[in-house]
Amino acid sequence: MILQTKYFGDLDINESDIIQFSHGLPGFDKVKKFILINNEEEGSPFKWLQGVSDPKPAFVIVDPFAIKKDYEINLNDEVLKELEIEEAETVCVYCIVVVPDDISKMTVNLQAPVIINTVSRKGRQLILDTDRYGVRHYILEELQGREDIEYAGTDKEEGSIHHHK
Repeated sequence: MILQTKYFGDLDINESDIIQFSHGLPGFDKVKKFILINNEEEGSPFKWLQGVSDPKPAFVIVDPFAIKKDYEINLNDEVLKELEIEEAETVCVYCIVVVPDDISKMTVNLQAPVIINTVSRKGRQLILDTDRYGVRHYILEELQGREDIEYAGTDKEEGSIHHHK
């Protein structure tokens, strides 16, 4: 099936790759079908969640565990049943990223993860009932903080991305 998109042009997609969101996404509750599009950059934690039934919504998403190692969510019985989740290995978790003109201000919404069952091809965006995570978590600050801790006290070659003055 050919899908016309704003950012990727015409894509030839398999219907078996479509993920059904019975509730849609907040602000896009009428769009029920999406696909995941991998980032072309190898090793990138970013992907795209592209609307199928309406090609306008296209969200940059990221694996929140790649940004915040101690990120955690608990799925209640209602969500487990709705998404037909029986094994943790079939679950993917993503969070929506906002990429402004100034890329250093890129944020991720850790408060509202997107949960996808890779077997049933069902998904849902949850709103977490916690104040532990924000809707605008600065990605580069988080990654920089981890790098500073990871490489503290080490001598790195000048000019490398790990060199600290």
